[in-house]
Amino acid sequence: MGALIALSRLIDRITDTIGKSVSWLILVAILVAAANAVVRKVFNTSSNAWLELQWYLFGAAFLLAAAYTLKQNEHIRIDILYGALSRRKQHWIDLFGHVVFLMPMVCLMIWLLVPYALMSFRSGEMSTNSGGLIIWPAKALLLMGFVLLFFQGLSEIIKKIAVMRGLIDDPFPPEEGYDMDPVAKEEMR
Repeated sequence: MGALIALSRLIDRITDTIGKSVSWLILVAILVAAANAVVRKVFNTSSNAWLELQWYLFGAAFLLAAAYTLKQNEHIRIDILYGALSRRKQHWIDLFGHVVFLMPMVCLMIWLLVPYALMSFRSGEMSTNSGGLIIWPAKALLLMGFVLLFFQGLSEIIKKIAVMRGLIDDPFPPEEGYDMDPVAKEEMR
């Protein structure tokens, strides 16, 4: 299990680096949008390439940050029942969700996206918009986003098992002031 925990930590470091780096793409997208608006108003000209570049930048930030969002435990979940359960039961629910829902969906998407992105790259697919950009980078970003999500999902599974076995500390312990009932406290031990 020690080797798997080390692998998980490596995946987490890579995810952190990518997640924090791609956040700058939002700023670049905003600057491109502002420059495009100024050029359109001042010089009465524009290009579909600038609009598509904005979409690519925003899409890249969203897709490449999905794994980082998973690592930070920031994906949306409905906590109606989950929040009332013991932390151990929450770990079991998370593990079940990762194994039964996340990983099969991510594997399916990777399996479908590899030929989709390769075909686009090999054909040199271009935007149907006049003056648009090549399409394969956007399709490659889809694939990269799901590959990163696969590895982070694997890391989360390893961490859940390690936490439940008591091999590592819970990366997201209950918050201070969290009023856990005595039975739930005992279950965590």
